[in-house]
Amino acid sequence: MYKSLFNKRASLRFTHFSRKGYALFSCLGKEVIVGTLSVATLAHAKAEGLSTRTPLVADTLAHKELKLDEVVVTGSRAPLTALQAAKVVAVISSDDIQRSAATSVNDVLKLVSGVDVRQRGGFGVQTDISINGGTFDQITILLNGVNISNPQTGHNAADFPVSLSDIDRIEVLEGASARVFGASAFSGAINIVTKTEAQSGVRLSADGGSFGTVGGSVALSLASKTVRQQLSGGYSQSDGGTINTYFRKRQGFYQGNFETKAIDLFWQAGLVAKDYGAGTFYGIASDNQYEETRRFVASVGSNIRPLPNNVLTLSPTIYWQRNWDHYQWKRGMTGAAQGENYHRTDVYGGALNTVVNWALGKTALGVDLRKELIYSTAYGETLPAHQWKTIHGSDRMYERRGERTNTSLFLEHNVVLQHFTLSAGLLANHNTWLSGGLHFYPGVDLAWRPNAQWKVFASWNKALRLPTYTDLYISNRAQMGDQNLNPERVNTYKLGARYRTTALQTQVNAFYSNGRDMIDWVFETSASTRYHALNIGKLDNMGASVDLAFMPKELWANSLFTAVRLSYAYIHQQHHTTQPIYKSLYALEYLRHKFTATVDHRIVSRLSAHWAMRWQQRMNGYHPYTKVDLKLQWTAPNYSLYVQADNLTAHPYYDLGGVKQPGLWVMAGGSIKLNL
Repeated sequence: MYKSLFNKRASLRFTHFSRKGYALFSCLGKEVIVGTLSVATLAHAKAEGLSTRTPLVADTLAHKELKLDEVVVTGSRAPLTALQAAKVVAVISSDDIQRSAATSVNDVLKLVSGVDVRQRGGFGVQTDISINGGTFDQITILLNGVNISNPQTGHNAADFPVSLSDIDRIEVLEGASARVFGASAFSGAINIVTKTEAQSGVRLSADGGSFGTVGGSVALSLASKTVRQQLSGGYSQSDGGTINTYFRKRQGFYQGNFETKAIDLFWQAGLVAKDYGAGTFYGIASDNQYEETRRFVASVGSNIRPLPNNVLTLSPTIYWQRNWDHYQWKRGMTGAAQGENYHRTDVYGGALNTVVNWALGKTALGVDLRKELIYSTAYGETLPAHQWKTIHGSDRMYERRGERTNTSLFLEHNVVLQHFTLSAGLLANHNTWLSGGLHFYPGVDLAWRPNAQWKVFASWNKALRLPTYTDLYISNRAQMGDQNLNPERVNTYKLGARYRTTALQTQVNAFYSNGRDMIDWVFETSASTRYHALNIGKLDNMGASVDLAFMPKELWANSLFTAVRLSYAYIHQQHHTTQPIYKSLYALEYLRHKFTATVDHRIVSRLSAHWAMRWQQRMNGYHPYTKVDLKLQWTAPNYSLYVQADNLTAHPYYDLGGVKQPGLWVMAGGSIKLNL
């Protein structure tokens, strides 16, 4: 096995939801604190970096660390350890989240060099998330390894039923990942991994601040030798900081796992409900838009090991999610003629992944059957009147229906040597919406580790994305879909190198994404009055990023500075089309430049500070802007207190169209943990 920087010790195997239980430290009966890189350095804080010594935990926390050569991350169909993995996986730890000045998952992702977060409302009420110059519909969102992407629209992808305190880590995979997650993982994937506590206890938190913002959460953990369960819930509300962006958010989440030598069981269920003023979210012609969304997710899975030494592992999973969306062009104005729509989407299916360990490596075979069903007042085919369905709380009816079934077959083989990893696989996919039989999407990932400091990696992957129901059917005053859209297709190539020592870590990445039949919302002429969904032709994104992290504490024990992190990402785009395009709404509004810098340092005793600066320039007429955030935190073993300021300079900025973002937003809060 690859030689580590540390003295050899007994291996400990940790796994996540889609492999062997989604609590990272579920097999330990004690608390473990792992030093990891902060969110600003994720491009070089890849999964393999978890095995290096990077103690960035605040001085007041215990400095116990554990070498995690055996951490399994989401990057392949077979469970490869962090050091073995060939695919680049960025990891955001719970410590990173706690230190950052973040109020939502979206805030955490903003400092990842390859991720573009286009925020509409504050606190992650509605956010478009994309990767490496792609669009918000081109990524797959997973919760504990289960795909919870919404086939109606990617605008609601950030409706997470978990709070930041529920999260153990966030994994970000950049680039096409169809052979791992299915055809919809077009430009990347984000996997949120939650945690259960090793000891029974209660966690309470509360916060409040600018613009009438208040919130709180509670979590109850019950742990025994073989079973762990956690029930959590949260509430928040705010005036929003700009015209008609008030919101009210409720969420609840239940998870559990049961482990024995031969079988593991794990389950989860979550609900999130949002009511919010949508300002000018979907067009500047109305600043009184309104939306309500509901999401319910549930899944049950297991790992079955019928043979000794984990020679064979069977991992079946069943899942279901329901998404409900109520939108009004002007709040209080009802009826289709007034721009009011209702949508109810159900996604359910089952998957089986089989992993065989043998002399030539690890071979994974899998199948996933996924059905997507929508009832709507606007999307899908028109139903006969006797098949219309009632809408709870409204005198309107669901008059339209859409349905498609997706079947995916996976095959992957991994060769793991001392200095080299090869991971190659194939997805065979059939969707009832597409003509023809099976469509094939291969991929290859390579990693070479010449010594303990260097790692060089390269990959090629292919993917496809089907149009959402919004792309196909929407028709209102601002947008018009197209039922004749072709699916998007892409080939993605990545190349990079990472170098690390105890005090210094750096990584360089380059990528080229060759897209065909790309979908965007465009004005075709200067006289257009609404955006049209269109296959805009060939779209090539190419870019590079550089990330650097310096840990002074590793060189000077008395240094007040824990870490300094810098990252820069650049993207260039080439577009070729025969279609007339006057203005693009999404695909051509990519981030040309993105620079981030963070500094973590101790002030006195248990008081520490986290500074974060982000400068970015977006194409298609956007002005570049700089945003500075600060978080001051007092950390004790069982409680913490903080004050944070978002947009410290109150700089006006826009992430999307005419949707202005709030100015200075100050929050204060705290949390306490009580063991039972």
